[in-house]
Amino acid sequence: MEAQTTDPTTPYTERLACAEAEHAQQDVRSRQLGNANLALFFGAFAVVAIGALRSDGSIAALGGLLFGAFVAGLALRNRIDRRLQAIAARVAVNRAGLARLRRDWKALPDPGATGAISLLAVLPEAGAPPAIDPATVADLDLLGHASLEQLLGTANTAIGRATVRRWIEAPARPAVARARQAAAAELAAQIDFREEVAVRGRLLDLGEDRYVRFVAWAEGEPWLHMHRGWIWGARLLPLVGLALLVAWLAGYPVLWPLLGVTAVNLAILQSVGRRVDDDINRVAAQQGVFESYAALFELFTAHPTVAPALRELQERLGTGPLRADVQMRRLARLMPLVDIRRSIYFFPVEVATLWSFHVLWLLEGWQRNVGVHVRTWLEALGEAEALAALAALRFEQPTWAFPELGDAADGCFTATRLAHPLLPTDRAVGNDVTLGPPGAYLLVTGSNMSGKSTLLRAIGANAVLAQMGAPVCATRLAMPSVSVLSSMRVQDSLEAGVSFYMAELRRLKVIVDRADARRPDDPLLLYLLDEILLGTNTAERQIAAQRIIGHLVESGAIGAVSTHDLTLADAPDLHSAARRVYFTEHFVRTDAGPTMSFDYCLRPGLAISTNALKLMEIIGLPVEVPRAHAASSRD
Repeated sequence: MEAQTTDPTTPYTERLACAEAEHAQQDVRSRQLGNANLALFFGAFAVVAIGALRSDGSIAALGGLLFGAFVAGLALRNRIDRRLQAIAARVAVNRAGLARLRRDWKALPDPGATGAISLLAVLPEAGAPPAIDPATVADLDLLGHASLEQLLGTANTAIGRATVRRWIEAPARPAVARARQAAAAELAAQIDFREEVAVRGRLLDLGEDRYVRFVAWAEGEPWLHMHRGWIWGARLLPLVGLALLVAWLAGYPVLWPLLGVTAVNLAILQSVGRRVDDDINRVAAQQGVFESYAALFELFTAHPTVAPALRELQERLGTGPLRADVQMRRLARLMPLVDIRRSIYFFPVEVATLWSFHVLWLLEGWQRNVGVHVRTWLEALGEAEALAALAALRFEQPTWAFPELGDAADGCFTATRLAHPLLPTDRAVGNDVTLGPPGAYLLVTGSNMSGKSTLLRAIGANAVLAQMGAPVCATRLAMPSVSVLSSMRVQDSLEAGVSFYMAELRRLKVIVDRADARRPDDPLLLYLLDEILLGTNTAERQIAAQRIIGHLVESGAIGAVSTHDLTLADAPDLHSAARRVYFTEHFVRTDAGPTMSFDYCLRPGLAISTNALKLMEIIGLPVEVPRAHAASSRD
């Protein structure tokens, strides 16, 4: 797949300017109409009052016309305000696009603690790597603030955000990831469509609990249909009551039977009617979103597509009368029957007709015929938004490449100009990186701040992007299916009484156990170890680290290890397995004081310099070297 060359900043900037100008124009209209409505209201009130005082019907009629104009003005202003909301969402969408390009994380919505919505299917696919564990998620900045999740943050419904998070945490099989690549490539250039998806998602923006409650109702048992006697009673009693009322008005002595039917209706409403009201209210609580659901479903269903993954989503959203958007609008059309119950005049209507029973019967008819499809529709909506998020990343990073997945028969992770995807483009330095084949590992050395940890995180983050189906921050990447595990940001726990060293040992045991448990057909383990076992003395640390790395090498895992210990690969069983690379710094003393810079370029071999004392000198700490040490250094 060829990378696009369009600069994404230009369309975002132009769209933002247009949206802001339109918002300002509509805001002025809304204010002007609000003032006019206020004048119409008081004018109508004054004219009606004058007409009443003068007993002049023509003046009162004029007041009625003014009041009618006021009502029409309110309706028009409501439409303008709804338009303003949509334009404001469009402004926010394009501002977010520019913020992502700048990697301005503070200007982007914080993903927060959104979890995978419980209605989403969470069973792993056969042959897919296992879900990424929380420690690796934290090490690689996959979720939360300034993370891959925020970089892919174009999904605006709760279910879309949860799907993106699930795709990050649960790597896909190579075939699934390749199918997503094709869908993302197709949608990348369709900025109008993706913007509309994001805008409608912002306008919908439901919380997770509302999705869950709606699905729970849709898939639940229709109570009234299981107790048909009540609906037949609700049909017959109003008919009997109506017949008795007509007979009473005609002069027949049926008042007591009429009052008896009314009493029965009241008794039903005070008993079974409470259950009926509860069921209706469960649906009514969601009614404001049915039209919004329908709009999003229609947007995806009607959009012309080519990629198989997109066509499959459209098939899941249904065809013909069972199309998701058609059925959601059908449900929305039942809501006015629900809203009547809120009127202060509704009580006599309810007593006479048992109205709520008939409304619930209609809602349960939708529930019985359509409810079983709702989960599939919402899952498809979440996946469609997630594909749009991958497409947005493709559009915003036209120089990034789609990786070659599952074709690395030699078990190598091979990347050209690989950089960290969360760094701004003008600061991200690409390097050629190879991990593997099994039986080999990458040993990364270098001075402080030179880029060792960033390289390891870049490897891990790009591996995660690749197995989502997203483009990666590299000009080329070929890799097999891998399971990523890391030990980088280990912390002790005062509450649990766990020292730093013990916490790191436990973390390393997880990695070793995963390597030992791997079966021949399982994805390769890709481990990333950053300065491991710092919490013990140098001699024991070296022995322990060599044994752990040697065990991982023998197990057939591939990975990278960063260290300041240049002798780490001196053990006979590690010497030939190590591919040595390093970063370095440039130190200059000037009249203004010492300065240090880094080019973050990877070089073959072992590090040839250190900078701990130089950094102390730069920040003004004492750096006088003991004479014995200086003498030994001269020797």
